[in-house]
Parts: sequence; C-alpha cells; structure tokens
Amino acid sequence: MSGRPVKRSLTLRGHRTSVSLEDEFWRALREIAAERGMAVNALAAEIDESRGMDVGLASALRVHVLTHFRRRQDER
Repeated sequence: MSGRPVKRSLTLRGHRTSVSLEDEFWRALREIAAERGMAVNALAAEIDESRGMDVGLASALRVHVLTHFRRRQDER
C-alpha cells in the first residue's frame, strides 16, 4: 500500500481537470460508482456540484468516500 497520491484526469461537465488522490481512494470511488451504476466522472461531477467553494475537489472526494463507507458500516 502506497500513501503517495496519484494524479488522474477527470471530465466534469465537459471540462477536464486533474485530481491527486491515493490509490485506495481511486479504488473506493470506482467501487461506489459501480454500486450506483455510474461512471467515476459522473460521480465526481455530482460530488463537485455539492461541495462548497471553500473545499477543494480532492478533499470533497475523500470525505465522500469516508462518509459512504461509514454509512455502510452503520447500516450493519
């Protein structure tokens, strides 16, 4: 397991952007997107639209992943 961020490109509402996240977060985002039957770009765009302007996209993605899995754990 590497804690080094990996930069990947996303397309959000037709605009390309790069985001640096650790591999574990990229895997989790793919898993969440697959559960919801959507592409990672669509999930990232949804998260981007709901974040505040004072929150960076990478931070919003990480918090979304954490919240998703905490909620899942609470449902058990």
